Amino acid sequence: MKLPRLVVSATCAVTLSAATVVAAAASASAATVNYVALGDSYSSGTGTGSYDLDSACQRSSRAYPAKWAAAHSPASFTFAACSGAKTGDVLNNQLSALSSSTSLVSITIGGNDAGFSSVMQTCVLSSDSSCVSAVNTAKNFADTQLPGLLGNVYSAIKSKAPNARVVVLDYPHLYITNDSGCIGMSHTKHVALNSAADELDTVTSQAATKAGFTFADVRGQFSGHELCSGDGWLNSVTIPIGSSYHPTATGHASGYLPVFSGKTALAAASKS
Repeated sequence: MKLPRLVVSATCAVTLSAATVVAAAASASAATVNYVALGDSYSSGTGTGSYDLDSACQRSSRAYPAKWAAAHSPASFTFAACSGAKTGDVLNNQLSALSSSTSLVSITIGGNDAGFSSVMQTCVLSSDSSCVSAVNTAKNFADTQLPGLLGNVYSAIKSKAPNARVVVLDYPHLYITNDSGCIGMSHTKHVALNSAADELDTVTSQAATKAGFTFADVRGQFSGHELCSGDGWLNSVTIPIGSSYHPTATGHASGYLPVFSGKTALAAASKS
């Protein structure tokens, strides 16, 4: 049914007005935000191709935390995320960046605890059955061990930064499901790896919700931009090998950043 032009115009105006309010609230509140970015390589920027902020931890100005800070000019920004980090590394090496004045925290963590790197190596170099077995082992770890590990990290964040809004981001699918024309690993491996991401993301979502944190799911944003899509936002096998299967600079700018920005904008609007 075609709506009268006046109704359409009014609807557009209301939509535009709402979007303007959200954006304005986010911009105004950012000036008082003390932001700390925690986590692993998916937050530090591994795979973006430039580690201009810290080469040891592969922190990049192209990563979503740095891009958010550059766009919003928070009162302070501490980039503590580090490539290769596990939950224990966050507890031991990153939480010192937090304080009672911290008002915003982002984090991706858990993939290294579940053995992401070794699973990918097995799937790239070995048979379908070996890949599926490695994935199943990682999924079992995610189900049985990871909830407690994430709970410890989230509890420590709440203790160190009691006034912060914490946004927990997850991991995207690596491959499209319609992969008939894809060269490289088999369909069986693609499905197994995506199922591992789903298991990890489900466990992360449950732990974040239990802690009272905001969960930000990036899988929808990356949909259609996985490997083999023809417009991928992820690295395949690369040199250096450590960048493999991580988001590209576009993956951070067009994948992670909009999801994170959406959560922070809504939070700002709700407080205005």
